[in-house]
Amino acid sequence: LAVWPSLGWAVPDASASALERNKAVAMRVFNEIFNQGHFAVADEIYAPDFVNHGLHRNASLREDQAAARAEVKAFPDLRMTVDLVVSEGDFVTVMWTFRGTHTAFGYGLPPTGARVELRGMTIWRVVDGKLHDEWTSANMLSAYLQVLRHLKWFLSGLLLAAVALVWLVARRLRKRVAASSSGI
Repeated sequence: LAVWPSLGWAVPDASASALERNKAVAMRVFNEIFNQGHFAVADEIYAPDFVNHGLHRNASLREDQAAARAEVKAFPDLRMTVDLVVSEGDFVTVMWTFRGTHTAFGYGLPPTGARVELRGMTIWRVVDGKLHDEWTSANMLSAYLQVLRHLKWFLSGLLLAAVALVWLVARRLRKRVAASSSGI
């Protein structure tokens, strides 16, 4: 049965069980891979020729799973919650929220202790119970800014140290120039 909660009634649908199976496959990505770190599950739920269709480049299953491992490593307390799931034909769309603490190297930055919260959407094409294609969109700038916000004092300190170093070098150069010009 395909349920239409806003209308309060159900419509018989022979493909409803297939839609529910597709949703269950998508949920395994969040529950088992991201939240539990069971990366071997990928062999069961992803097609060997899986493609993550990025905006500027595509990623293979190997690259996609390497990125997932890197996120779990950088955010060991990572929790992905599923906020909404919609299934239509071979497609499953999931709106999700990423929450975790940046405690290991990741995002090209050393550990910061920053708590990161990010919302995104993923669309998967499911064929014969396997994820074949993925399209994901998330505001990664927001995630980077949340991490960098924890580095502001460190970065401010580096900037202050750089300014002090330039000032000291300039002062020594001025003394040398003054000493050499007075010795002429």
